Amino acid sequence: MAANRRISDSMRTSMPANLATWALQLALAIYLGVFSALPMLRGDAYVTETFDRIGFGDWFRHLTGWIELAGAVGLLIPLLCGLAALGLTAVMIGAIVAEFAVRSPGGAVVPAVLLVLFAFVAWYRWPHTLAFADRVRR
Repeated sequence: MAANRRISDSMRTSMPANLATWALQLALAIYLGVFSALPMLRGDAYVTETFDRIGFGDWFRHLTGWIELAGAVGLLIPLLCGLAALGLTAVMIGAIVAEFAVRSPGGAVVPAVLLVLFAFVAWYRWPHTLAFADRVRR
């Protein structure tokens, strides 16, 4: 157990791993903002049709778009990046369920890949999440 902790702690403090994770966060933020949140907020036909099939209406599409946009911004803020990734992991679980329910299992591939990437960022940035929690408690 202690050996695993040393490995994960040393990986988290490695400069190349830290830079690679920031690059991943930047790429995820751009993807999420440009290719997911903005089409939802603009009301693109494909997205509107999908949310109509879910049955919650436009309010849910707008809410999801704003949550994804906020998450994309949060990925770029050091104190919030771990928490944003954790929240986006939950959003991707919902996206996978929605794809299975209203489209096809094949449509769940992209949200599943994003889920894995967000979960990795959430794990890697866990110290940031703990620091944020400490700040909120004070």
